[in-house]
Amino acid sequence: MSQDSPRELLGQLIAQTDGDDPVSKSQLKREMHALQALGEAIIAMTPAERARFPLSDDMLAAVEETARVRSHEGRRRHMQYVGKVMRRENLEAIKAVYDELEQEKLRRDHAFHRLEAWRDRLIDEGDPAVEAFVADYPDADRQALRQLIRSARKLFKLIRDTAGL
Repeated sequence: MSQDSPRELLGQLIAQTDGDDPVSKSQLKREMHALQALGEAIIAMTPAERARFPLSDDMLAAVEETARVRSHEGRRRHMQYVGKVMRRENLEAIKAVYDELEQEKLRRDHAFHRLEAWRDRLIDEGDPAVEAFVADYPDADRQALRQLIRSARKLFKLIRDTAGL
């Protein structure tokens, strides 16, 4: 199966279905695997994320049925069925929701990385970083920040001493 993400595969499927050229058997297999991968990605999502997709009742039933399939072979066959059901779905609408979810994930990841950078800076620089943080976030509690920074430094010292470094 291809190493492309479900998002890329979905984009390729939409582009391919727009043409009027005859499709080879190999191409049909690639499309089937792409739809199956997309179905697996949707199944792996949280119920709240999945609820945002415009899925048919048949697809929702197939997603729910996945939890009841226990055997490896049964799961493989069920995923083929999910791919088959995906053929009848509105792929452009699904791609739009999938892209939106990906963008939200990227924004959360970037925000998390900014917070990690603040954490590292606060621990490394101490009071100057606390003042800079409070300038950006005026509701922050200076005293609590300073206490947590001291605790984090103590924790790191304990870990370092325990590891013998």
